[in-house]
Amino acid sequence: MAKYDYDLFVIGAGSGGVRAARISAGHGARVAIAEEHKVGGTCVIRGCVPKKLLVYGAHFAEDLEDARRFGWDVGTPTFDWPTLRDNVLGEVERLNGIYTQNLSNAGVEVLLGRATIIDAHTLDVGGKKVTADKILIATGARPALPDVPGAEHGITSNEVFHLDKLPKSIVIAGGGYIANEFAGIFNEFGTKVTLMLRGDTLLRGYDHSLRERLHLISTVKGINFRFNAGFERIEKKADGGLIIHVAGSDEPIEADMLLYAIGRPPNSEGLGLDTVGVKLDKAGAVIVDEHSRTNIDNIYAVGDVTNRVQLTPVAIREGHAFADSVFGGKPWTVDYDCIPSAVFSHPQIASVGMTESEARTKFGSVKVYTSDFRAMKNVLADRNERALYKLVCDAATDKVVGAHIIGPDAAEILQAMAIVVKAGLTKQQVDATVAIHPTMAEELVLMR
Repeated sequence: MAKYDYDLFVIGAGSGGVRAARISAGHGARVAIAEEHKVGGTCVIRGCVPKKLLVYGAHFAEDLEDARRFGWDVGTPTFDWPTLRDNVLGEVERLNGIYTQNLSNAGVEVLLGRATIIDAHTLDVGGKKVTADKILIATGARPALPDVPGAEHGITSNEVFHLDKLPKSIVIAGGGYIANEFAGIFNEFGTKVTLMLRGDTLLRGYDHSLRERLHLISTVKGINFRFNAGFERIEKKADGGLIIHVAGSDEPIEADMLLYAIGRPPNSEGLGLDTVGVKLDKAGAVIVDEHSRTNIDNIYAVGDVTNRVQLTPVAIREGHAFADSVFGGKPWTVDYDCIPSAVFSHPQIASVGMTESEARTKFGSVKVYTSDFRAMKNVLADRNERALYKLVCDAATDKVVGAHIIGPDAAEILQAMAIVVKAGLTKQQVDATVAIHPTMAEELVLMR
């Protein structure tokens, strides 16, 4: 008789938890996974996947306008939000089914309900007690809410995919990738957008050249910015509209809707972690070592709940490394150096490695190469929107230590440059590569 019901019990069926469960089962472990919402987690259900579909839908506003210059008579285009919304939600349901089926096919038992830890080897799942040798916490994170009067009148990215209708005006609070992505989406749908930031910096952590270019292009597109604007209180009017009172300002902002994108604290509350003494940091993130183990030997954590790097591909790697290390006899750890990232704003931003300022701080002497141009499609469309490509190199070794792009398909193009930076290739090796012409990506091997 087995000592425990399962070899591994996973709390949370998001990207990291699902990968860990499937790989562990593939190694022969008896695995169960608990999910209180839908299988797939934030990314699949109410994050990067449905948001990217909204980005595609929003971009048709410009594509249809540009089509006339390419000889297409598209008449007077109209947009129907419920059609896009329902199709996106339908795709989410399809993916939820696929993820659930993939787990079942791998031999993982899926339990729908909230799981809480009773002791180091015992859990309660919807009133049923189960035991496991190893427990993996993969509960992700959630949108933060401001602690101000009237905060309940705003919405978060959890609710934005279910709107009955589009607002005529919206205030989006935040300066990170979520805020900028939804700013671009709503602006293309014809909503008047105001981006409200507590500080004076857009997309903190990205190269200054990209941040400045996105600010310029977004302003030209009609997005308004309110910098150094913190919340004082939110007031709801009789007609349903909102008055957002800004701290230290006598100029409130009025809008039909307020969307919070001000951070994502870890989902660590109410799991029973305090019962067994799992240590958390000040932000509520589960503290783990390089092997994703907590201070309790048989309890692990991966993904956003650890607040190491809140990116889906990172959570997936952490889950995979955990499974191989604990159940596969092939221990390895995740390398967090040179992680590429993208912002699906309008236009897109993609980045990997060091920014120019970071490189100057570390190396002292750097070489920076840029290409500032209009994409061929934008030229014929008579769209005065320029792309910017930037390579940052260590002057002493000629290694490319950073690559940064803003422009059409930036994320697709940067993936190859992420290999260049990760592999430590030199600018000379990049230059020796023959260009694919005519493409935007060829600019990467033509900068001198």
